[in-house]
Amino acid sequence: VVYGCGREALQFKGFAMRLYHLGLPVSVVGDMNTPPLGQGDVFLVSSGPGETSTVLTLMQVARQAGATNLLLTAQAEGSAARLADFTLLIPAQTMANDQGAQKTSVLPMGSVFEGALFLLFEVMVLKLRELTGASPEAMRARHTNME
Repeated sequence: VVYGCGREALQFKGFAMRLYHLGLPVSVVGDMNTPPLGQGDVFLVSSGPGETSTVLTLMQVARQAGATNLLLTAQAEGSAARLADFTLLIPAQTMANDQGAQKTSVLPMGSVFEGALFLLFEVMVLKLRELTGASPEAMRARHTNME
């Protein structure tokens, strides 16, 4: 199960689509067909700023259900990192550090972090395609015909 807030959620929806194209089981929090999490499940979540309240709540739910929390964040010392079983630090500007002396980009708010998520997910798809042996033809066959 995957989850992100705001524009991070858009990146996760694209990633979930590619996981589906690879033939892997995936759900997005908020979709009507998202199953309950349990022992052995993985909850992949992002919080660039590391303090997103909905992310913190959902990570607690996942932990209580016995799932493994995997966090993508730019703030290794944030509250979300303390709830994570595994954390991948993405050193990119977020809304937590987009003003004053901390600002590192002309892009607004969390755009740099969101772009980094997109690139990370694309590289992950390439590696997962290699690991699963999914062919481009098999992936295309799973693409919707309802567009």
